[in-house]
Amino acid sequence: MESFETIYQRYQGRIYGFLFKLCGDEQLAEELTQETFYRAFVAFGKYKGNSTMFTWLAAIAKYTYFSYLKKERQSRDAIALEDMVDFYMAQDHRDSAEDKILRREVTERVREVLQELPQKNLEVVALRIYAEMSFKQVAETMEISESSAKVLYFRAKNMLKERLQNEFKL
Repeated sequence: MESFETIYQRYQGRIYGFLFKLCGDEQLAEELTQETFYRAFVAFGKYKGNSTMFTWLAAIAKYTYFSYLKKERQSRDAIALEDMVDFYMAQDHRDSAEDKILRREVTERVREVLQELPQKNLEVVALRIYAEMSFKQVAETMEISESSAKVLYFRAKNMLKERLQNEFKL
């Protein structure tokens, strides 16, 4: 088993990147990263090796982030929407005034649809997009089956896509 310091050095950047993509705030991402590694250090003796070290740390980071949102009474609005909009818009990024207005409208609609998603669907989407995890890693992180992770993800994706296509003809 590696020393915890080695684990921190190896995974700190990826965990910070994951958290930064979720919250969009450098300082908050740094604080949440430190909290994640603190929690991991405290629970290190419980790590059984059933998943990769990154998957285990990402699960702790995800719970740390959602605990922060709950504690601070922030809504899902705190989730960085830029990546979601990029992911669901099927057009080139142009800089015309019309495209900027459309992008703003799509961003607002994505925010509204995210409010409607069940928590598990939102978590799967966040792990797939922000942490760039495989479905297997998402399943391990959320302690669900891989097929359940796929179903949750595709349902959320289809809900977002369907609503955006109907409203914006994307």
